[in-house]
Amino acid sequence: MMAKNRHDSSCDIPEILFAAPAGTPVGIEVMSLAELRRRVPEHTLARPQRPDFHHLLTLTAGDLRHVVDFDDYALRPGSWLWVRPGQVQQWGDLAHAEGTLILFRQDVLDPATATAARIDDPHAPVVTTPVAADSEAVNMAADHLSHEFQSLGHLPLDMHIAALRHLLAVLVLRLAHLTVPVGSPAPEPDETYLRFRDAVERHFAATRRVEDYAHMLGYSGRTLSRATLAGAGIGAKEFIDRRVVLEAKRLLAHSDESAAQISDHLGFVTHSQFSKFFLQRAGCTPIDFRDGVRGRDDGPEP
Repeated sequence: MMAKNRHDSSCDIPEILFAAPAGTPVGIEVMSLAELRRRVPEHTLARPQRPDFHHLLTLTAGDLRHVVDFDDYALRPGSWLWVRPGQVQQWGDLAHAEGTLILFRQDVLDPATATAARIDDPHAPVVTTPVAADSEAVNMAADHLSHEFQSLGHLPLDMHIAALRHLLAVLVLRLAHLTVPVGSPAPEPDETYLRFRDAVERHFAATRRVEDYAHMLGYSGRTLSRATLAGAGIGAKEFIDRRVVLEAKRLLAHSDESAAQISDHLGFVTHSQFSKFFLQRAGCTPIDFRDGVRGRDDGPEP
């Protein structure tokens, strides 16, 4: 993988920065999993990491388990994994998996494509499996992108770069707008839910009260709860709390801030209030979670 660590600390999950492959002047890279195994040591892949670029992965043979933001996903041939910048990922055993990995920086897509493909949506599914109506089109788009990536020098450089960007746009648009299987309706979320979701993303560290979001958006709390239940399958308060827990996990995993500092960062009045909140929703204390995700036992936090 053409990437580099922002830092190398035995106790932090490294942030991985995109580094363009030699001779490739655009922020896209396509490789096989066999090539990934040759280029990146197994122990490096096995460690949790936080890339600042997108990963698209599909298998052609075998199976693979992949952890994203502390959730475990099982990949099979035909499924697609999409890891977005800022998400924590951890590779499973690649020995029995074959497939294609596509890495790209968000800025290689034009803004209209990025918006249409919802590439910065933190709530988009991590794993999707295209149905027959889409599978062939998605695979053709990926194959065409891979072929163009390997064909540097066959076109003038500016045309090669333009082709890569257009082919990547086709792939992400296809993946973002898959056909819904018959019998599994999934209507587009309504404006109320989308506005609430975006507001939570901006303000979850400032307030966890549904009433505050209702006031800032001009809805009743009941309207937000109904919209969130329809759009996300959970109530508005649960939606807010899950976002806070995810951020707490990321901070516990990525930073050396104390639990008390993270408590302040997330807007809790006291450290004990944060610890109780986290225990109730994550099933363990913040310190136990940190020790578990880092695989260490450093004793009590000072």
